[in-house]
Amino acid sequence: MKIRHHTRSGFTLVEIMIVVAIIGLLATIALPNFIKARVTAQKNACIQNLKQIDSAKEQRALENKKTEGASTAGSESAVDAFMKSAPVCPGGGSYTYNAVGTNPSCSLSASNSHTL
Repeated sequence: MKIRHHTRSGFTLVEIMIVVAIIGLLATIALPNFIKARVTAQKNACIQNLKQIDSAKEQRALENKKTEGASTAGSESAVDAFMKSAPVCPGGGSYTYNAVGTNPSCSLSASNSHTL
């Protein structure tokens, strides 16, 4: 005579709830850090774009014998020609090139410190 033992395989509801609770706890810890890292990366990329614009603006001014304070209004595309491509703010802001000798600015500079 054979005796059969029935064993159940799988997880109980309590075990699944514990795993879900642990995953939820880890997500609440990691999510704010991820968001902060993304904002910091966008800010740093914007600052690099501003540096690139400033360099291109100074290069154009030297080539065209412009003095400090000369306006770049209307000649943003001419400044862009000194870069591989026109930079775009990763945070969704827009760039103002400003006059020669003045740092370019981002429209997000007040809220997210996107400044040179």
